[in-house]
Amino acid sequence: MVATLVRLRLLVLKNSFRRSTGQLVAVIIGAIYGAVGLLVVLGALVGLSFAPAEVATTAVVLAGSAAVLGWAVLPLLLSGVEQTLDPGHLAVYPIALRPLMIGMLLSGAVGVAGAATTLASLGTALPWLHSPGVALIALVTGVLGAATCIVVSRAVTSIASGLSSGRRFREASGLLILIPLILAGPIIIGITSGLRSSADALPAVAAGLGWSPLGAVWAVPSAVAAGDPLGALLRLLIAVATFAVLWAVWRWGLARSLVTPARASSRVRAPGKSGLFGILPGTPAGAIAARCLTYWFRDPRYLRQLLIIPLLPAIMWFYSSINHSTGYFFAAGPVVAFTLGIGMIADVSYDSTAFALHVSKAVPGRADRWGRASALLTFAIPAVVIISVGATAFEGDWLPAPGLLGLSLGMLLSGAAVCSVTSARFVFPVPEPGDNPFRSRPGSNISLLGPTFAAWGVIAVLCLPEIVLLIVSLVTREAIWGWIGLLVGIVLGAILLVVGVRVGGRVLDSRAPELLLQLRKDA
Repeated sequence: MVATLVRLRLLVLKNSFRRSTGQLVAVIIGAIYGAVGLLVVLGALVGLSFAPAEVATTAVVLAGSAAVLGWAVLPLLLSGVEQTLDPGHLAVYPIALRPLMIGMLLSGAVGVAGAATTLASLGTALPWLHSPGVALIALVTGVLGAATCIVVSRAVTSIASGLSSGRRFREASGLLILIPLILAGPIIIGITSGLRSSADALPAVAAGLGWSPLGAVWAVPSAVAAGDPLGALLRLLIAVATFAVLWAVWRWGLARSLVTPARASSRVRAPGKSGLFGILPGTPAGAIAARCLTYWFRDPRYLRQLLIIPLLPAIMWFYSSINHSTGYFFAAGPVVAFTLGIGMIADVSYDSTAFALHVSKAVPGRADRWGRASALLTFAIPAVVIISVGATAFEGDWLPAPGLLGLSLGMLLSGAAVCSVTSARFVFPVPEPGDNPFRSRPGSNISLLGPTFAAWGVIAVLCLPEIVLLIVSLVTREAIWGWIGLLVGIVLGAILLVVGVRVGGRVLDSRAPELLLQLRKDA
């Protein structure tokens, strides 16, 4: 049975290569990135063999502890990502618990992340190549460390299975992971600065982690190398006990999920007010605008794009502070405008099969385009104006304000114009409604790259007049050029939006049935 489960995992992986060219290309690119990253890690481990034993111990224990912690935390944030050997899918089959757990453990080891972790864990023997006995012990503890990483993720998943079945938990977890990703640059800089200032404390931190469940397994070889067999034995007992406890927790959670699989809950709500549908005009465009506005503020797939409104200015201010330059902070308005404008590129794809209502009711393409663009501009224009003007007010230099505002509005309107055409022409694989907003199918990112980069290029070309006028205003220090840029951004952006809505409407009128067919295939 164990071999059958592993073959099932490999078969699913093999079949995913055959589904489409985009998926195959995505897997190849992902494998290349993974292989390069693994080579870098293994190269660093080889380099540690020439370093003092204290340095090697500190590096291995800290990295290994971070790996275990990462495997414990990520399942909570990526709870919506589909697992091949999902207990809910296997609950209907008479599989004994023990072989099922072993099969799931091995299937995790043959996955991309599991394989990389396993190889890196075995590579912890490389720093001890000068001591074959210690290297052999490191191989054994590396296997135990890799197994601990996989088992801790399974244990955490089994405990959280009840929560993860709820839609709100999946949505919130997907949004929570986006915040550190957006702030990755400042976080990395802060951690790097902290490590530089507290480098002397790292050995003590590693020594403490070496006696904890996170790092005990990685500290065993170094204890043997230091001539401390009793310390090595005690650390090994901690590592084995940690694995045993995690295995027991996973067994309990898995047994519970097999008997009572988690199901998505549903509630019947009492009739309420019509909300935005009672405020906006009772026209096709108004109804679509009301629906899209509701999506923007309630659907996590849209909400993750709104997170950039408060976070991106904070990032730009951070970079301006550390570089002692106002240019980064001034760029916050145009960057937010550009990001929001391009956010409509997969608008129809997010509708999924609900787009059938548009087709069955023969909604005019122009009304659809106006409704979606109006929903975006309702909140995007005030946000862009506040950020652009607020940045110049904060820095105390009002000269760039008109030009920055013109460029920001021009990018926003031009982005909405371009996306009004592209979203009527292309359908992209996106997370389904109610799924984790980070869930993606193999190849979906590759299929999105081409049209997205093309749209970026078109928007940049359309905004060249505003860009040139802003540069002239900054170089000459004459405000008149900035005011001209503001006028050009508003007028030219509005003209482009009207043209984009009309062209996109005609494209949608002619392609609506084909778009629906593509959406049904991707569902």
